[in-house]
Amino acid sequence: MSELAILGGTPVRTESFPSWPVWDETDIDAVTRAIKSGVWGTKSPEIAEFEREYAAFQGAKHGISVHTGTTAIRIALQALGIRQGDEVIAPAYTFIGTVSPIMDLNAIPVFVDVDPKTYNIDPKAIEAAITSRTVGIVPVHFAGLPANMDAIMEIAAQHGLWVMEDAAQAWGAQWDGVGVGHIGGAGIFSFQSSKNITAGEGGIIVTDDDETAEAARSYMNCGRSSDGLWYGHYRVGGNYRMPAMCAALLRVQLARYPEALAKRAENGTYLAERLSEIPGIEPTTVSPKVTRHAWHLFIWRYDAEAFDGLPRDTFLEAMRKEGVPAYQGYSIPLTEQPVFTEKRFDLSHPAQNIDFTKIEVPVAKHACESEACWLTQNVLLGSKADMDDIVTAARKVYENRHELLKHSETAS
Repeated sequence: MSELAILGGTPVRTESFPSWPVWDETDIDAVTRAIKSGVWGTKSPEIAEFEREYAAFQGAKHGISVHTGTTAIRIALQALGIRQGDEVIAPAYTFIGTVSPIMDLNAIPVFVDVDPKTYNIDPKAIEAAITSRTVGIVPVHFAGLPANMDAIMEIAAQHGLWVMEDAAQAWGAQWDGVGVGHIGGAGIFSFQSSKNITAGEGGIIVTDDDETAEAARSYMNCGRSSDGLWYGHYRVGGNYRMPAMCAALLRVQLARYPEALAKRAENGTYLAERLSEIPGIEPTTVSPKVTRHAWHLFIWRYDAEAFDGLPRDTFLEAMRKEGVPAYQGYSIPLTEQPVFTEKRFDLSHPAQNIDFTKIEVPVAKHACESEACWLTQNVLLGSKADMDDIVTAARKVYENRHELLKHSETAS
């Protein structure tokens, strides 16, 4: 039994995992093409082609590109008809960009807990949170794993609610053979720098509904109408357009994505099987209805009891010393973010009446404090040997847990 690197031993690996972003001369050629066209704005064919190609990739009728994923959420919510004071149900375990647009639009995010096996929104919690003021649900396909869309859509239909899918991390993901993002009334994807398809920034809204698509295009483009005058403005919109250079880059990224998606799926599935053999490590559960997982993150649940009380953070530190870049991810659920607990928003906002400190989301809280472990998507672009190194490191920490516990107790 070799000594842990954190205790002075030799690490499992010293080589880096694949770097990110991935690019080659085709990316440079695409951006050069867009620049040389002389048409850099909304009239660029690069934008229209990317929207068409990405919508087709997800199986959606419409694609409306914008400059960020968070902006995409805002515009999708507007297109679906959100109004001041409306309540919108969202998970507490997600990035704040899921709910900041709800706040921006003077509506109220209603935080609910997540499923302990998937870290996606819990349908039972949705049911319990519905009131007469609820208008919609924002499920997050967290880490690229589709949420339970059968249950969510059934609840929405029963209560007359719209569904806006936050698929920011779920490019190519499918629920029961259908691309996520347009199972509900609308959905969004992000192309920010860490994402599996990236142009540094960018986002897109997808929908199968013609009216929703027309509204989204209007809000995205200064309130214009697709069949109106250029200087005719029909909604209070803004300039949220995607630049042509970003669209050109994303077209290349999308073209090469299926191969990378397959690689992540192969490695993610293999790694989940191997890590499951180690006591106290349980990868998130993938439902049989998930016909494609995007694997933006590889996540497992850590059970400190199985490691005889070794804290998760100590386990993760030991993993990093072995050469595996594993992290805790979110440190607190959204219900504990200062912007909500200290109400750092306009005094006239309807959410001022809510005491966010009293909202209980025990699963999300436990995930943040002591359970969730993350690997970023670039790690899954490595070789099978790279995946074996991750397993070897985790097993090494498990087998040396008592020595690490003794060292931690002495150090404290």
